[in-house]
Amino acid sequence: MSGDAVTFGDRLVGLAGKRGGRLCVGIDPHAALLKAWGLGVDVAGLRTFTQICVEAFKDTAALVKPQVAFYEAFGSQGFAVLEQAIADLRDAGALVVADAKRGDIGSTMAGYAAAWLDDSSPLCSDAVTVSPFLGYHSLDPVLEVAEATGRGVFVLAATSNPEGRQVQDTLNPRGVSTSQMMVDCAADSNASHGEQGTVGNVGVVVGATLDNPPALDRLNGPILMPGVGAQGGSARDVARIAGDCAHLVFPNISRGILKHGPDIEALRTAVAQAAGDFPVA
Repeated sequence: MSGDAVTFGDRLVGLAGKRGGRLCVGIDPHAALLKAWGLGVDVAGLRTFTQICVEAFKDTAALVKPQVAFYEAFGSQGFAVLEQAIADLRDAGALVVADAKRGDIGSTMAGYAAAWLDDSSPLCSDAVTVSPFLGYHSLDPVLEVAEATGRGVFVLAATSNPEGRQVQDTLNPRGVSTSQMMVDCAADSNASHGEQGTVGNVGVVVGATLDNPPALDRLNGPILMPGVGAQGGSARDVARIAGDCAHLVFPNISRGILKHGPDIEALRTAVAQAAGDFPVA
């Protein structure tokens, strides 16, 4: 990054202050929700659902997270809907994290980096979720693009799904969990930004439902925290896990907000109410 570039972390924290709280809202057009909104499980339904979400979230939520899988299911037409949504959200000033959970090695990972974080790509977003379980440094191509562009990367560390514990709670010979290792590696990636007094570009995903979460005090990056609401996590859980890093935590709420659709004003009200539970200061 050039010396005068603003990090993704600083942009996200700053926008949360302008939009009434630290909240990430998901756009999850799965079949059951399309039907609940009275829409077809087809590209037309996908497009209408997405347009409603964009209109409701573009100027209310600090971070908007389209779930890529639900668009990928419709092939090229689905990706076209996603491309338009990303562009419209970003044009309106929202920050977009593509929930793609990509993870690979070498030139393939570089391809994912170009797809989701490079200006030349129609899928270019402000951040992308990635899986580090081929080794943290398998992510280097996407970490390098993020650093060069001031965009964000959210590394899966301690996810909210129960199955994740099988891998993520495994201890190395020094007694450190895999989850903690991922957080520590992300902290190392952000170290230079900490020295400059800025929030780094590398964030982590840590679930709000965890009994034994990794320590986050060294991270100096944004924390995406799923599991609030439908999965059983609460604002109290967020505070417990965040500790002194609360200002960097962005709880992700999807089902609890999307259930208010397809009414745009009801969705906007739900975002405002949820964001109020996670004030910036």
